[in-house]
Order: sequence, then structure tokens, then C-alpha cells
Amino acid sequence: MKVADKLSRISRRDLFKLSGQYGLSSTLLAAGSLGGIASLPSLAAAAESTYEKRFAKEAKHTLKFGASGFNARNLLIERAGALEFARDLESRTDGEIRVEFIGDNQICGQLSCVEKTQNGIVDIYAASTQNSAGGAPYLNVLDYAYVFPGRASQYHFLYSPESNAILREPLEKRHGLKFLFSHCELRGLQMGQSFAERPTVTKLEELFGTKNRVTGTQLGRIAMQLLQLNPVPVAWEETLDGLKTGLIDGAETWASAVAYANMAPVVTQSVDLRFFCGTEHTSMSAKVFDSLDGHLQDAVLESSYLAQVHVQAANEAALVKTVGFSDPQLPDTIFAENDVRNAFLADEQIKLAEEMCSPEYQPEPWEQWRERINKWAGGIDTYTELHRIAREVPADMKPENVEPRRWWKA
Repeated sequence: MKVADKLSRISRRDLFKLSGQYGLSSTLLAAGSLGGIASLPSLAAAAESTYEKRFAKEAKHTLKFGASGFNARNLLIERAGALEFARDLESRTDGEIRVEFIGDNQICGQLSCVEKTQNGIVDIYAASTQNSAGGAPYLNVLDYAYVFPGRASQYHFLYSPESNAILREPLEKRHGLKFLFSHCELRGLQMGQSFAERPTVTKLEELFGTKNRVTGTQLGRIAMQLLQLNPVPVAWEETLDGLKTGLIDGAETWASAVAYANMAPVVTQSVDLRFFCGTEHTSMSAKVFDSLDGHLQDAVLESSYLAQVHVQAANEAALVKTVGFSDPQLPDTIFAENDVRNAFLADEQIKLAEEMCSPEYQPEPWEQWRERINKWAGGIDTYTELHRIAREVPADMKPENVEPRRWWKA
């Protein structure tokens, strides 16, 4: 059975019909728990059971979760952990906290979720840190070029207690956001129709001079300029059309984002440049977190930990078995079905890119932003510290083998 068939067994119409009866959150949580082969009768039964459990008693807190464009279907492609977090938090608190999950860009999108959380319109949000950097510039701290050698080093950092001083505490102090957990991939270039007839990219120079979409990250823009990739700001919602029409040659994003956002039909090559973070994170209003009783704060942290562990394992599996981001590429994956070629560059090409754009080799273009971020972090040399922590695990370590740790405990 093809991936598309598995994920389209339940139609949007059926989901909305059940949502009218049991509520959107109960239906989505039920759909997420059933996986990708659910039938309408099984979903209806699960939605009813989920509804009865969730409303067995009155909630003390109802938290709005603005999940940008995510839903139960595409969260089986990019395993960002949002539904797992919501489901576990409700269960862990025995219904004291109820999560109103609002995805499909109904209340906020990739660029606006962060600001709507800061303004109290939603309490929790899920979006990429790069798209969220417009409203929370400190998130640029993750985007130094080639500070993370691989996905294992990203997970290792997020589990590290040192992530509190470098990432979580400055983000909370400056922007009022409590960083909970994140999916981890590294950004490459996703080339559109202008690369359909070209050979699979093997050399960095084949990308020089191309025009590529960039997100809201200022540091990502620096890296692209140094790599001669001509960054062009394009809204996420308009990226697909830009790749299709040739308005842009490519887009800096990661493999599972292409798959979950239905961009695979217009992407021809996925170039594994790995030049900075791709982190689909979930954050919470610090004000809302602080308003919770101590045992509920503990529950939020424990549910975040569970979601982080889930994401670490599930997204690594989905990259290979669902997305098709592997060599060799598995059949019946989204990339295989849409003829998306993976371009895994040789180590010497990655090293060349690192020497062209990383702060280690090209410090001057980064100085202004690096000084700014360091000041926001209370004087920490953020790049040096991130670089050190990221290399505490072997560069070729499998991401699923990183030891989970509760980062808020020493």
C-alpha cells in the first residue's frame, strides 16, 4: 500500500463530520492514536472513547495549542510530537489540563503562531524555530552554520542541561516562551522544476548562483549569502508555487517538511547540505506555565520529555520508511512516488561548504549577530558553547542512539 493511500483512508470531510460531534481535539487525538491505516468506524469509536475520557471531569485549565499547519495526517509524516504531547499531558494530569488542539492553520500559521502565543491568543504553539525567529529573534541562536554536525548532535544538545543557559532561559526571559521539545533535522536545498532535467547534484558549485527561498532566520540568510545561494524571502504558503513556476530554484528546508507540506510533487532533488538547523519545535507561553500549580508544571515537563523521546525515534524511522530520505531510497515512500532524488553530498563537499560559511572559518560576517545573541544570553559565547556540546557525541552517531535526559535536572 502506498503512503498516500494509507494517509488518505480518512477524508477531511469525515474528520470534520466527527469533529462536529466529538470536538476537533478529541477527533484529532483519536486519529493520531490510530495511525495511518484507520477506517472511519474505528475512528468514530476512538473519537467517542477519547471524548468520554477527556470530559469525564471538568478541567482546571484548558490550553489552546496553535499547531500551525499540522493535523493528525501529516504528523505521521513529520513526527513533530504535538499530538503525543497533548494526549500525554491530558492523561498525566488526569484531565486537570485539557488541550484544545487547533491545526491546519486555523488559528495561526508558521510565521504567526509565535506572536499569537506571546499575545495570549494561544497558549502553546508548534512551528519551526526559523519561521518563529521573526517574532522571537533569540531563536537565531540555533542557526549558526555547521554548528551541528548531524541530527544526533541536535538531540544531544536539546537533552543537555546546558541547553537551559544557552537556549531555554534566554528565550523565556527575552520573549516569554518556554521551549518544550523539538523535532531535529538539518536544512538542505529542495530544488524545484528548474532542476528536473539536471543531473543529481554532487558538487557544491552546481548550486552557486541559484535563487532560493529563505525563512525568517537572519543567521540562515548569512550562511546562504556566503554560499552564493541568493536568499529570497518567500512565505511558506507561497513556496510550493514558486518551486513549480521557477520563480525560485530551490528552498532551504528539510526533507520531512517537503513531504508533510505536499511539496514533493514539485521538488525534484533534495540536496542534503546540512548547513543549519531544521527544528519544528513546540513552545509554551511562560506566563501560562508559571500560572500552573507545581505538580502541573512538572507534568508539562514530563510530557515534553516523553514527546522528545517519541520524536527522536519516530522521526528517524519516518525519514526512511515514510519520507524516503535514505540511500538506497525505499519504494512506496513519498519521495519515491514523486521522483524526488536524494543528493547526499560527499564529506569533502560538506567540508567545503563549512569552510565557506561557518563562523569557525568565516567569523567576520557573523560578528554582529553573534555579539547580539551573546549579549541576550548574558555574555555566554553561544557559538563556542554550542560547537563544544554538539561534538560531545561522535559525528556519525545514529540519532536514535542518543541517550535521553531530562534537561531541567542536573
